[in-house]
Amino acid sequence: MTDWNETQPIFRQLADRIIEQILQGVWQEGQALPSVRSVAADMKINHLTVMKGYQLLVDEGLVEKKRGQGMFVALGALTQLKATQKQAFIEQQIPSIAKKLQQLDIPLDEFIVQLKQHVEGES
Repeated sequence: MTDWNETQPIFRQLADRIIEQILQGVWQEGQALPSVRSVAADMKINHLTVMKGYQLLVDEGLVEKKRGQGMFVALGALTQLKATQKQAFIEQQIPSIAKKLQQLDIPLDEFIVQLKQHVEGES
């Protein structure tokens, strides 16, 4: 998990990975995140970078600091993330999909059939 890209700061990439892990159920609401120092050591990055990534999650209301105990996934974080990502999907992905359907002359009903198969795991 140390393959960083050059397009974003490492602290943002770290925060994004934790967000993805919360969505995947790796980290449950109320669960403690690994300590800053252990993440820094495991990922071979500066502890200040980890702290900045964690602080970004605190600022977004997804993680809470408990003095003397560490960082914890905030209650309601999963609901908040799902709502935010749902809205982003609706605003960004759906227009892109609609445009592609028009470009390729794919009828909406055919697309819906294909989509249902993928969602229901039939393909």
